[in-house]
Amino acid sequence: MASGTEVSTPVIDGEPVETAASQKREERLRKFRELHFKRNEARKLNHQEVVEEDKRLKLPSNWESKKARLEYELMVDQKKKDCAERGEDYNRVKLLEISAEDAERWERKKKKKNPDPGFSGYAEAQLRQYQRLTKAIKPDMESYERQREEYGDDFHPTSNSLIHGTHVPSKEAINRMQEDVEKQIEKRAKYSRRRAYNDDADIDYINERNAKFNKKAERFYGKYTAEIKQNLERGTAV
Repeated sequence: MASGTEVSTPVIDGEPVETAASQKREERLRKFRELHFKRNEARKLNHQEVVEEDKRLKLPSNWESKKARLEYELMVDQKKKDCAERGEDYNRVKLLEISAEDAERWERKKKKKNPDPGFSGYAEAQLRQYQRLTKAIKPDMESYERQREEYGDDFHPTSNSLIHGTHVPSKEAINRMQEDVEKQIEKRAKYSRRRAYNDDADIDYINERNAKFNKKAERFYGKYTAEIKQNLERGTAV
């Protein structure tokens, strides 16, 4: 008796499910790696910004202006070299590059400046005083025209004119002059000059610094210590 038996292998239906799960896991791992990479990149950029900010804080406050000035000087030097190689005058080339508006603006700025180099001589001080006074003058055009009509051709005197001593200033002009003189006296009184050395004064110091200290102490506490000082000088101090 012959009998045949067939052995059938079961079909695993879970393979597609496992493949989908592995794909999702790979997708999550890929996103995780991307986030990790972006975090490291952001950390690196933040560290660079912190380092740059620390460098900027350690620089002087006028570093930006100094840097701009140095860059401008380097550019000027380069232009001078280029002009020298071409055989051109740098100042002339520079003037050709300046527009009319820039030239006018620089001229106005130059006129506004009033440099005060300090005291270098009585002639220079007198000139600055004269310029300051003349700049503060506000002309009275009505009075000017009235005097011009009154004097006629003698308004611009010549060697043959006889109007000397005939002009009488107005009361307003005298008041203005008085106010200006009083302002000059008040300003002059505020000047600090080196005090002259007094040979008859008592020597109670060992050097100039100690002398200044003693003067300050005398100014603030002199009235409280006057009796003690007199007793010490007489030798009657207790």
